Amino acid sequence: MKALILAGGKGTRLRPLTYTTAKQLVPVGNKPIIGYVLAHIHAAGIKDVGVIISPETGSEIKSYIRDGRQWNIKVTYIPQAEPLGLAHAVKTARGFLRNDDFIMYLGDNLLYHGIKDAIREFRKQASDALIFLKEVENPRQFGVARLDRKGNIVQLIEKPKKPPSNLALVGVYIFTPKIHSAIDRIKPSFRGELEITDAIQEAINMGCKVKSETLTGWWLDTGKKDDLLQANTVVLDEYIKRQIKGKADGKSQIIGRVTVEKGAIVANSIVRGPVIIGKGSKIKDSFIGPFTSIGDNVTVISSSLEHSVILNNVFLSGIERLEDSIIGKGARVVRNQNAHKALRLMVGDDSIIEV
Repeated sequence: MKALILAGGKGTRLRPLTYTTAKQLVPVGNKPIIGYVLAHIHAAGIKDVGVIISPETGSEIKSYIRDGRQWNIKVTYIPQAEPLGLAHAVKTARGFLRNDDFIMYLGDNLLYHGIKDAIREFRKQASDALIFLKEVENPRQFGVARLDRKGNIVQLIEKPKKPPSNLALVGVYIFTPKIHSAIDRIKPSFRGELEITDAIQEAINMGCKVKSETLTGWWLDTGKKDDLLQANTVVLDEYIKRQIKGKADGKSQIIGRVTVEKGAIVANSIVRGPVIIGKGSKIKDSFIGPFTSIGDNVTVISSSLEHSVILNNVFLSGIERLEDSIIGKGARVVRNQNAHKALRLMVGDDSIIEV
């Protein structure tokens, strides 16, 4: 079995961050999202991995994944000139996929349980396709499945105005080569894209055996700011342990599950976990609240922040209260003398903000 990771697209929902950074490389818990995807693929024992990349961000993706040795995989990069739909991405990767079964994993999605067990079930049932479903509150924003009384998939609809259920398609799919014939038979949607939901529906129409698995654990789609913050919260809550590798002086309080990486310094500050503080960062006279990720070489002085994602090389000073925020690489946020209100920000790379 092969893996196909979709790491293209323009990331319009995460701008301004994605003007300068691929959305799959935005970190949660100080690790790029696609890093978790690659770890899941490695854990499933898949060695041959194709990565769909775009002209805008392909070089960044390559710089992070490189030759895949870190995950013990062989990587083939597959350029996609325009983001014309998930099924179009599969079509673009046809030369790589050939006649092998494959798992398609969107590079900005995360699954709690990984994919190892699902692949085993796919093989056990001898399915032509296995899709993941998750109950959601806003099904109009997703591809939605309609099931019969036995739980078989009857219909798939992309972003319906009147959803037949609240079961959304998750951004992970397992296919046999039969999906290629289904893709060849569909036409672009009203959005001008080849929809994977249409392709799966066509596979059903062709008599293919399409099974589903409804997830009980979390699924995270990190395509928007609030989704990314939620993903950061879940990942910190799930994975962060208390590890003080850097230095904390006697005037500081490190409370709960906090990771302070090597070279980081905490001085006269309170850090309440779950929190991760990256290498070389300096926290002075500040409060760092729960569910905050602070990247490498960040400086925080006389500030209070929580439930935020701070990327590398950021400088924060005199910020009375920062929450629910994402601050891009190399940004500076400093206090203007008359500001005393809570801030909610999404700041792109290399910005300078006075508040």
